[in-house]
Order: sequence, then structure tokens, then C-alpha cells
Amino acid sequence: MQRNGALHQPDTRAAWRLYCCNWVMLGLMAVALLLGLAATGFSIDPASTLKPAVIVSAYLAYTYYSCHWQKNPDPKVVFVLGSTGQMLLIPVLMTPLTYVVASVNMPMQDAALDMLDRALGLDWMTWFNFFYDRPALLVVTVFAYSMIGWPVFGIPIVLGWTRRYERLQEFTLAFGIALIVTTVISAFTPAMGTYDFLKYMPDPAIFTPGAYLEQLRDLPMVRDGSLRELSFGRLAGIITFPSFHAAAATLYLWALWPVRRIGLAALVVNVAMLLATPIGGGHYFVDVFAGIAIAAASVAAAKWIAGTLTALDGDIATQHGLSPTAAFDRMF
Repeated sequence: MQRNGALHQPDTRAAWRLYCCNWVMLGLMAVALLLGLAATGFSIDPASTLKPAVIVSAYLAYTYYSCHWQKNPDPKVVFVLGSTGQMLLIPVLMTPLTYVVASVNMPMQDAALDMLDRALGLDWMTWFNFFYDRPALLVVTVFAYSMIGWPVFGIPIVLGWTRRYERLQEFTLAFGIALIVTTVISAFTPAMGTYDFLKYMPDPAIFTPGAYLEQLRDLPMVRDGSLRELSFGRLAGIITFPSFHAAAATLYLWALWPVRRIGLAALVVNVAMLLATPIGGGHYFVDVFAGIAIAAASVAAAKWIAGTLTALDGDIATQHGLSPTAAFDRMF
């Protein structure tokens, strides 16, 4: 995007500043992944990287083209495509890291997590049976749990189209922070989840917790060392505590809440995802509560970083007698 173009408009300057900051976060993720792979003996099947690499590169390449080669780039196109590319890249870098941290092999915490649930007066099996005995509600639960991936595409479109560019960048940053924090905490609180701990598996003809079964397949092999070659086509969410499903649902709701009409729909969908998380992912209730708390803290951190960058921009302008535009150019 040209320096005399749309970046210098009041509604885009702060957003572009934060978009650049998000690349710092992504760079640190990439470094952490490379170091983690080297330190633990994990490897990634090169052939499996082709699909995610092509998809992410397509978004980011067109964003770069729009920024630097188009005469009058459209901020909506730049922020929608650029943010979508960043949102897709975050799990590409972080999901393998969840396997790396799981190989630390800290003691399993299922008993402690179940004890916390019971101390709060919450019984997982009662919750499960409530949905299991109502087939229509169970179908809704399965659908709601599977919705975690779609907002990665939908939120950039909605926030970009409504010109909420800065909120879009704050959401991207908060999403990344939440996944980082969740991954780090999971290293110290590994757990197999409720189905394994309670020694219960539902009738597959009625309900199959597909995502949970992938965790049940991979986590033991990561811990005993038999799984060290990773393939993007087979990577699963192997984190129990905290629940990133719960964190994501909270972040999605926060991102879309200000948008008229869509905010109410987001409330319904993401509350449904939260309610479905214990069943779909075999999560304890405390997993869900922790995920919500991490999402709230991540939003606060993202907004603080955004405010700090804005203040730094102003300080540079004041100290050097520059206009906001010139100060912005000096920073970026």
C-alpha cells in the first residue's frame, strides 16, 4: 500500500500499524516452532506442508501486491485478505507446537481437573446424558462444536466490510496470544479428557466425538515417543486444559458483537459452541472456564499493545515535530 495512499487515513493508520505488529508475533511463533522441532526430534512431512503453504501464500501474496503495486489499493481488500492469511498461518505454526510441548511428558492432570469440576458442583456425565438423551439437541451440539474453523474466514470479511479494521487486527493479535498461552499452559497440565478418564465411550451409531478420538490417538504416542513425524493432514487438537475451543468462541463473540444483527447471531452460535465443548472435545468444565479467562486476558493484552503503539506514534511526532503521517512513516 503506497505511503500516500489509504494507510494514512485515520481509520486505517492504527490498523496497519497493528497488522505489522502481528507479523512480529508470527515470526516469534515460527522461531519457536523451528527451535522446538530441533530440540525434541519432531519433524514435519514436507509433502503435507504444500496445501497450507499454497493457501496462506495466495492470501498474503495478493495482499502484498495490493499494498505495493496497486495505485489506489482498497483497504477492505488489503485488511480482509491480509488478516485472513495471518489467521490461517497462526494454527499452521502453533498446532505442531502443541505436539512439541506435549512431549515434555509432565504428569497427567485428569484426576485434578475432575476434582475441580466436582468441587464446583458440576458433573460431566449428567451434562453429557442431558444431550445424549435428546437426539435433535445432540445434532446441534455436533454442529456447534465443528464451527470453530469458519469464523477464521468470516470475521475478516465482516469486520473488513464494516470498516472495523483496528478491531480486526486486535482480534488477530488476541487469537494468536490466546493460542500461545493455551499451548504453554497445556505443557504443565496434560490430560486425556473426560471420555478416557471416566472410561466411557458413547455408542458410535448415535454419537462419535471425532475430534476427541484424534487426541486419544495422538497424545499417548507423543508421550511415549512413537509419534515424531507430523503431517498437517493428521494434526489434531491435543490440548485439554485450557480449552482453546472455549477461548476461540469467546474471541469470536467479542470480535463480532459490535456489528449490528451479526452480533446477536454470533452470540447464539458461540454460546452453543461453549456449551458443546465438554461433549465434543471431552473437556472438563474447568477447561472451558480457563479458556474463557484466557480469551478475556488476550483481548486486554491486544488492546494494550494497540494503545501502546498509538502512544509511541504520538511520542515520535511530538519529539521530532512531525505530523502524524510522518511519525507513522518513521515507525513503519
